[in-house]
Amino acid sequence: MITLLTDFGDFYPGVMKGVILSINPNAKIVDITHNVEPQNVLQGAFLLYHSYRYFKSAIHVAVVDPGVGSKRRALAVFTKNHVFIAPDNGICYQSAAKDGIKKIFRIDESISSLVGELSYTFHGRDVFSPAAALISLQRYDFLEEIKEMEKLDIYDFKIGEKIKCKVVYVDKFGNLITNFPKEFVKAKGYICRGVKFPLVRTYSEVEVGETLALINSFNTLELSVRNGSAAELLGIKRGNVEIELEVFL
Repeated sequence: MITLLTDFGDFYPGVMKGVILSINPNAKIVDITHNVEPQNVLQGAFLLYHSYRYFKSAIHVAVVDPGVGSKRRALAVFTKNHVFIAPDNGICYQSAAKDGIKKIFRIDESISSLVGELSYTFHGRDVFSPAAALISLQRYDFLEEIKEMEKLDIYDFKIGEKIKCKVVYVDKFGNLITNFPKEFVKAKGYICRGVKFPLVRTYSEVEVGETLALINSFNTLELSVRNGSAAELLGIKRGNVEIELEVFL
């Protein structure tokens, strides 16, 4: 099983699948999403963390890669149950650490010869896809073991006089998914940018058009408007936006 998570939109992932299937025609490919906001590594890391564990065992290709074409390394990280293939920018760190990192490898980019070229802009096609396909065939001769990888903390919130956290994901409904974990949610509600969001269990506990906060399926605090858009209400259009929350008891 090979999963794909990128910020590539609707064309490039098809090319990646073509590369994978040309090397391993029996590969099973699952799209997690290709709609990560452009260059939003934190959002990609957050969505990967909340998706990989629903697969018993898989090779996860996660490509949100603002440093493509630079000296940043391409990695294959082997964990207890999974393999993560990604640029070395922290996107797979928290997922790999959670599952238990066993070994970290640098991918030799010369495997791009299987594709025919190494571009400066599309390593998803030229490096990460052939790496996933070869590993699915239990071929590892293109890997060089290294000791460290870039780290990224998807839960970099702070609790003080106000809570400082991030909106990491704005879903299609306009719900604001934060990185503030449920175990720290202890108030009756929160105020963000002057708007009150009472804490409830389900959307249906408030009237249509009213604001609410709840613990979502990511097990983090979410700010919402029933049948409306908290994103529009607060003027937040994308993820990786820092917000401040005041509590009311």
